[in-house]
Amino acid sequence: MAEAREFDIIVYGATGFTGRLVAEYFVQHYGGRKDAPKWAMAGRSLDKLAEVRDLIGAPADTPLVVADASEPASLDMMAHRARVVLTTVGPYQLYGSDLVNACAKAGTAYADLCGEPGWMREMIDAHQDQAQASGARITFSCGFDSIPFDLGVLFLQAEAVKRHGKPAPRVKGRVRKMQGGASGGTIASLTETLKAIAKKPSLALLLKSSFALTPGFEGPHQPSGLIPEYDHATGTWTAPFVMAPINTKNVHRTNFLLGHPWGSDLVYDEMVMTTIGEAGKAMAEAMAKANPFGESKLKPGEGPSKEERENGFYDILFVGEYPDGTTIRASVQGDRDPGYGSTSKMLAETGMTLLETDGAGGVWTPGALLGQALIDRLTAHAGLTFQIED
Repeated sequence: MAEAREFDIIVYGATGFTGRLVAEYFVQHYGGRKDAPKWAMAGRSLDKLAEVRDLIGAPADTPLVVADASEPASLDMMAHRARVVLTTVGPYQLYGSDLVNACAKAGTAYADLCGEPGWMREMIDAHQDQAQASGARITFSCGFDSIPFDLGVLFLQAEAVKRHGKPAPRVKGRVRKMQGGASGGTIASLTETLKAIAKKPSLALLLKSSFALTPGFEGPHQPSGLIPEYDHATGTWTAPFVMAPINTKNVHRTNFLLGHPWGSDLVYDEMVMTTIGEAGKAMAEAMAKANPFGESKLKPGEGPSKEERENGFYDILFVGEYPDGTTIRASVQGDRDPGYGSTSKMLAETGMTLLETDGAGGVWTPGALLGQALIDRLTAHAGLTFQIED
């Protein structure tokens, strides 16, 4: 960006539940530090922003920016004031398009928590050229969907090449343990996606493809991940994973954007590990039939208590397989619940990495744009652990 900006980072949606956690993270983690970014809180109501500022213990002089998704001019003004905009205002297919447009025009880096592949494809088609021209780095899916998976495969494949001279053509993502569910925003996003499919049935075909986010490229057949199966790689039964439809698309987009360093024949899927024997099979079958959001009453802007967030965690195993039977294993762990505690830290550190790195404009994934630099920041600051398991 040629011109100076008033702020390094603006947290848009700071009066919402997740946005407040992101703002609180900046207060607690960077407050008073010499390397602290110059940041601001943004939302629709000045009074609510001031209330949240006081609630999270932010300094009284923390800048507050009024911006409203229903007023595109306010989004344009906000985009021109910041080097990076972090947004938690979803569902993005309802409230995100004008902000992406504003950032793409202004050359402003953008990061969100989107898990809505239909909308993401629309934004790729609409703004890739514009973002390339302005230098805007538009980065989707910077929370639990899909950073641990996107970066987990990147991490695994780097070690695979180091050890074996070539990437693994088959990678399995397996959720080994997890405590803490999806966010209210994720549930609302899924609801809106289903409504969009009802209005436009052709969208279902796009969403079914693992290559929905790789315009012009269609790779090999991929496992559906919808049917419980025994996995010889883990020695357990596995069940469908609700985040797989977005994560798998982002992994393939990262490979696509990087020029297919993992091969144009990469096969990747994600499932949840249960246990061994008949008990594992029964558990996997029950999980496959259950509505993953059936018991959730969370709405956007709502979330679990501080204790519940801090007691949450996740542990994801990645297994790379070669045709000759050689395997390599890596894992990613997070120290907070996936939907809120860890997600808010990941989005904040994505913003910090965008500040500290350069890159070409365009519509990106975290893995393709930020790669190892983001892994380093998440490891140092956000409670994530990346390790090779021999």
